[in-house]
Amino acid sequence: MSQTPFEQTRELRIGTVDFVSPDEIKVSLEVEAPESVVLNLGVPRPFPRVNSYLLIPVDEIFLVGQVEWITIEHSPFPKRRGMQDFGLVDLPYPLRRLRLNPLGTLRAHPDKTEHTFTRGTNALPSLGSSVVLPTEPQLRSIVESGEHRRVKIGTSPLAGDAEVYVDPDRLFGRHLAVLGNTGSGKSCSIAGLIRWSLEQARQQSSGHPNARFIVLDPNGEYSRAFNGDDPVKARIFKINPSEDKGEMDLKVPLWFWNSAEWCAFLQASSQSQRPSLLNALREVRSNQEKSDVNVDTPQFFNGESLRNAVNNHCQSHHCYSLKLRLEELINDIRIKPIVDSEIKIDLNKWLEDYIGKSNNEQGSISIIDLSLVSSDVVHIITAVIARMVFEALQRYVKLNQVSLPTVLVMEEAHTFVKRYRQEVDNQDAATICCQAFERIAREGRKFGLGLVLSSQRPSELSPSVLSQCNSFVLHRISNDRDQEIIHRFVPDNLRGLLRELPSLPSRSAILLGWASELPVLVTMNDLPEAQQPRSDDPEFWDVWTGTKNRSVDWQEFANDWQGNSE
Repeated sequence: MSQTPFEQTRELRIGTVDFVSPDEIKVSLEVEAPESVVLNLGVPRPFPRVNSYLLIPVDEIFLVGQVEWITIEHSPFPKRRGMQDFGLVDLPYPLRRLRLNPLGTLRAHPDKTEHTFTRGTNALPSLGSSVVLPTEPQLRSIVESGEHRRVKIGTSPLAGDAEVYVDPDRLFGRHLAVLGNTGSGKSCSIAGLIRWSLEQARQQSSGHPNARFIVLDPNGEYSRAFNGDDPVKARIFKINPSEDKGEMDLKVPLWFWNSAEWCAFLQASSQSQRPSLLNALREVRSNQEKSDVNVDTPQFFNGESLRNAVNNHCQSHHCYSLKLRLEELINDIRIKPIVDSEIKIDLNKWLEDYIGKSNNEQGSISIIDLSLVSSDVVHIITAVIARMVFEALQRYVKLNQVSLPTVLVMEEAHTFVKRYRQEVDNQDAATICCQAFERIAREGRKFGLGLVLSSQRPSELSPSVLSQCNSFVLHRISNDRDQEIIHRFVPDNLRGLLRELPSLPSRSAILLGWASELPVLVTMNDLPEAQQPRSDDPEFWDVWTGTKNRSVDWQEFANDWQGNSE
């Protein structure tokens, strides 16, 4: 005869419920409850412990609660179960109490060997209900809950190192934010999530994974994480590429830019300059003699033809500043190799290189190294790439009636997806860049484009983008304003777990949102050094003491800087 949850847990009882509300349950611990370690569960386990899990039998199920705080209250000495304590004098006694946040329910399978965790509950306990410790199988059922547990990302130290898996459809499909201080492990987490997902997909597929990750890398960190003979291949685009390493030139030609990007970059005033600029763009694009060409159609033209068209349409002295900025763009030797190549770039070839061909035999990852891109154009270059990827996937859905799943990763998102003032008429390049990501955040899911943001300053991110992220990987965050922003995006009954954010060690993170059945503290899988992005802290002491050699030949750098290298 099978036992009910009440009968199964007599030996695991540690307290009783003395306060119940929909988002809070308070528990009084019994005198005999463990004070530091539980020994009757098969393996030693710390107890009581903040953010650990406890169970409350309710009917035929268990209510799962997470410990938010533990305290001691001075009360009369409590009567012990089975003991004759009626003659005791009521003296102050330190009674332990704790608060639970209800998370969901745990239901046993018919064979009683496994359990299923379900998020949320409408079954709350009554006053006096028993509170019990979960067994090891029950803990694993809580942390390892959910369907399609495809990719292992780490273990949970609060649940006996139970393995934590995620479903890539959930993780990337509704946008992901990876947030944390510098040095907390954000870049390694993103590189790991990409690598572990592709490695698992490779095992399940017959050949190369038909996956697409596009990494916008402002610091040039990710090239090291996916290079050499690594089976997880990447295409790397950068300024001054190394042909020996298979790197390619970064190309984002002028004719890719749409009218809004041109107006923002040239700071065209809305009254006099913008109409003339739009007429000039319409003229150079319509030279292809195609009837369906508009001012934003990506039809080839070069900088010289646009300059001539602007001169023809902007005769007024009001256009002097516009012409001057265009002249600087066309003649700037730092920018020209990216935007105005003498070799005509084929749009089809660009899409194949940057987004990927069918089955992606040349690699599933495109790393776009923006570290050497001039600060004058880096926001526009980033905006154009993001928009081109989004619009290409839009057209894929239009022609094929299905989406092409693609993930766009934006590192240092607080620089490129920064909140802005909407009431300003003439929007600059940074605003246009942010608006491109806002559009992806709002509409990308419908066209198979998932967004991954990495930032150390969530308080500076666009609220529109951050509010569209349904999953979060939260590393150590110590800034009060940043913590406040994160608290706004999670339910009140989960805020206890977020109090660990300032003290999380490296590699540790809190996973919450759509990708996880419940918030869970994760120790991320370890990445070998060769697979980590290049984001090491400076080794001052080892260099100062000569432990690590750092020779300097400034002439070599001066020649390269001045363009004199042979």
